[in-house]
Amino acid sequence: MLKSIENTGAIELAFLERGIVTMATLTSVAPMFGFLGTVSGMIHAFAVIEKLGEVSPQAVAGGIKEALITTMAGLTIAIPIQIAHNYFITRIDRLILDMEESSQGIVEAVIEMETKGAARKAE
Repeated sequence: MLKSIENTGAIELAFLERGIVTMATLTSVAPMFGFLGTVSGMIHAFAVIEKLGEVSPQAVAGGIKEALITTMAGLTIAIPIQIAHNYFITRIDRLILDMEESSQGIVEAVIEMETKGAARKAE
């Protein structure tokens, strides 16, 4: 019986955790893509400086703008997904705790019933 409860719990846990890995991956990867864009924008800005031989705000503004936009995009994606990920992990942890408590109650009730049944047979 205990093995059956454990197996059912494992199946339910897998069901509850579907999509969690994807959320965690997006939370990690989105800022990296933003940073990649930041590097690309800065390379662009420095390439303009190299080509012109001087620094003017107009010359480097495009590359800096690219860097800032991609950083913002990465964070805009990652932050809400991280919040949602943490929310769902907390909910899953609570559900697991509830399942464990319920399972323990069922096992204790079955043991109690078996004990009472054995006592009646002994009388």
